[in-house]
Amino acid sequence: MENITKKKVVTRFAPSPTGFMHVGNLRTALYTYLLAKKNNGTLILRIEDTDKEREVAGATEHILKVLKWIGISWDEGPDIGGLNAPYTQSERLDLYKKYAEKLIKYGLAYPDPYSESEVEEFRKKADEEKKPFLFREHRPMTFEKWDGTKPLRFKVPELKVYHWHDLVFGNLSAGHEALDDFVLIKSDGYPTYNFCHVVDDIEMKITHVIRGQEYISSIPKYLSLYEGLHVDPPVFVCLPHIMGKDGIKKLGKRDGAKDSLEYKEDGYLPEAMVNFLALLGWHPSDDKEIFTMKELIEAFEVERIQKSGAQWNDDKLNWINREYLKKLPTKEQEEYVEKFIPRNLKDLHEYNRNIINKITPIILERIKNGKDIIEMAKNAELTYFFGKPNYQKDSLFFKSSKISQENKYEILSSYLEKTISLLSNIKDSDFNKENVKNTIWSYSEEVGRGDILWPMRYALSGVDKSPDPFILAEILGKEETINRLNTAIKILKI
Repeated sequence: MENITKKKVVTRFAPSPTGFMHVGNLRTALYTYLLAKKNNGTLILRIEDTDKEREVAGATEHILKVLKWIGISWDEGPDIGGLNAPYTQSERLDLYKKYAEKLIKYGLAYPDPYSESEVEEFRKKADEEKKPFLFREHRPMTFEKWDGTKPLRFKVPELKVYHWHDLVFGNLSAGHEALDDFVLIKSDGYPTYNFCHVVDDIEMKITHVIRGQEYISSIPKYLSLYEGLHVDPPVFVCLPHIMGKDGIKKLGKRDGAKDSLEYKEDGYLPEAMVNFLALLGWHPSDDKEIFTMKELIEAFEVERIQKSGAQWNDDKLNWINREYLKKLPTKEQEEYVEKFIPRNLKDLHEYNRNIINKITPIILERIKNGKDIIEMAKNAELTYFFGKPNYQKDSLFFKSSKISQENKYEILSSYLEKTISLLSNIKDSDFNKENVKNTIWSYSEEVGRGDILWPMRYALSGVDKSPDPFILAEILGKEETINRLNTAIKILKI
């Protein structure tokens, strides 16, 4: 798809500031961005805030924050301006009024003469007759002059079958039942989405409109409005739904339809999120799965967006995130791990960056995201790195221990004393996991590995599940390793 149109490609992402920005919105933004960049085009960010009842304070700033987090930039928008400013619809009301007056002049708009209760009665009657409610069937014979106090409705110019082509869903059509006299401007002076987005797309010379497939049923209305305004419509690109984990229902809160920045808080890297969302409904020409943003731009083709709904897959997201974590430079890996270490561990006396540097490779082997680090801390899987563990005396014994029950505490104490003696012979500078293992391995083989290595590991960590004792010894260092083994001996002798 080198050139999908002879015109310069201009796309827009036009969210409403009505609350959190879920992953469906974010995928739309990503595809819109990729389409523009693939064709050396322009991406416009527009805020559609005409539904004042649903608007949430701070939502616009939140949208910008989400887009910047995953690396989507725009060429024109509310924060940077541009030739088509302003980019917030509530600041463009005069423009919509101008277009409304144009439609009135063409005989294609009229003030709604009915009250809300009267319209509701029309709806009720249609329900009783088991037929769809169409306002045009109640259109008055003559129209009074519009003074802005009543809703302004579009007068469908012609009842006909519309045919159009969608770059994802192919050739589509809809008949008379899809056309109606919808509201253009409400009685409060604000335009409806059906009207103002068309006006803005015309004014901003949008060539491609990308949005969810739920808008397909409304496209005939938009086509009739474009026709009424004597303007050619843009290219339509409707995206399939993102399905939940069951693959049957649309993605819901139980599956992952949460605010996109929650993924950031959970420790998903922006590059991983971009990569995952790109593959959620689009597939490249080969089996490649890991893409940089630059590679996505080069590979992206609208025609490779699938028609069927893409199923949300936590396992795939986690796998991609792990792949990106592995690629981080060492320093950034350490910073990532430290970011998710809970405050209560950071407040421990023994907490220091040297330990973080040492445990980072171990942690990264065991996690999918930052939330896993928090969970490890809750389960006391990290505490022993930053503070001295508490011991259960009998837990120092290996479950399949060969130690005689008679004098078992004295015997285990002697094993630990011998272990300390062997470790003491290692130079401080050579105290690493390889040398620790080589030093005590023969002794553990002689006595029984479980009876030497398990007590050592438990004495160093105080938990049943931890890295092997050689890794623990290297991280804790010679002095702390020997101190903890001595503490275990003291407990055994109590």
